[in-house]
Amino acid sequence: MDRAPGVSVRLKLTLSYAGFLMVAGALLLGAVWVFLLRYVPDRAMLINPDDRPTNGVFPIRSVLLDVFAPRAAAVLAFLLVFGLVGGWVLAGRMLAPLTRITDATRRATNGSLSHRIRLPGREDEFRQLADAFDTMLVRLEAHVAEQQRFAANASHELRTPLAVSKALLDVARTDPTRDADELIERLHAVNTRAIDLTEALLLVSRAEQRSFTRERVDLSLLAEEATETLLPLAEKHGVTIETCGDITPMTGSPALLLQLTTNLVHNAIIHNLPEQGTVWVNAAVRPRAAVLTVENTGEMLTPELAAKLTEPFQRGTERIHADHAGVGLGLAIVKTITQAHDGTLTLTPRPAGGIRITVELPATSPHTDR
Repeated sequence: MDRAPGVSVRLKLTLSYAGFLMVAGALLLGAVWVFLLRYVPDRAMLINPDDRPTNGVFPIRSVLLDVFAPRAAAVLAFLLVFGLVGGWVLAGRMLAPLTRITDATRRATNGSLSHRIRLPGREDEFRQLADAFDTMLVRLEAHVAEQQRFAANASHELRTPLAVSKALLDVARTDPTRDADELIERLHAVNTRAIDLTEALLLVSRAEQRSFTRERVDLSLLAEEATETLLPLAEKHGVTIETCGDITPMTGSPALLLQLTTNLVHNAIIHNLPEQGTVWVNAAVRPRAAVLTVENTGEMLTPELAAKLTEPFQRGTERIHADHAGVGLGLAIVKTITQAHDGTLTLTPRPAGGIRITVELPATSPHTDR
């Protein structure tokens, strides 16, 4: 925003200090003058050296005014100069932290997010502001780095199906004897994967912007719906799904929460034992929280690997089946939807293998109106 140039805050504070000092000095001198007028007579009899009064009368107040006025003016002039100089120095010292904060803001505006203010000294208003700004820079730098990494990974993931499609089309053009049905089938699979990836990216963007309508939903019903939808997939891979839980009311986006639940159950089915695997889905109510827990059997995972599974395009192991390879955004979408609903996501490796994923979301009282 373009603004007209104005007086600096330092100059304003300087003039304020000097003005206040002048007013205080004038009031003090005025009080002294009133005191003198009250206790000093207007005229006094002249006294000879031999202590005998004379007939002359001396106008003491007039003489006192002639003596007091120039000295009072000199005092006010001194206070003005002292107030301006002292106010300028004090204002500079007081505004020094604000100058550092302004410099850091300008660096951040120019793209330098690694700079920190780190204002020394004990806590006061300026240091609280500087610490809050440093915290914002840390989060902003991490968010920008995550977005850049996400964009690079998304570009790489999208380039793969496009490159495969181009290669298949080149083969079809240069080799007329190639089976057309096979090429069409492979192109269809590659195109489907590209569409799935694009829709997943759009879903992540929508959840991050929180551009959705919140409604009252029952998290346990969403868990049951996701389980029923994915039951054929579980039967195909020999995985047993066990569900339990109570009514779990909360406020959020039914579509996004269903996507969250579906992703968790799908991930638990695909990343499981080759046979006779199990998935446990549980919805529960805690004080001021609705909790969804999805747990599965599977290979052993380290805490370090589990912590990385929510990053975009990260896959834990090579257990992914070819017919359900996914796009690498399953748990990243879960994390984004959870954060959009002001919740927390926890991934804990199971001692016997597999992982336990817990989503804790703010609960809604059963008696709350929609």
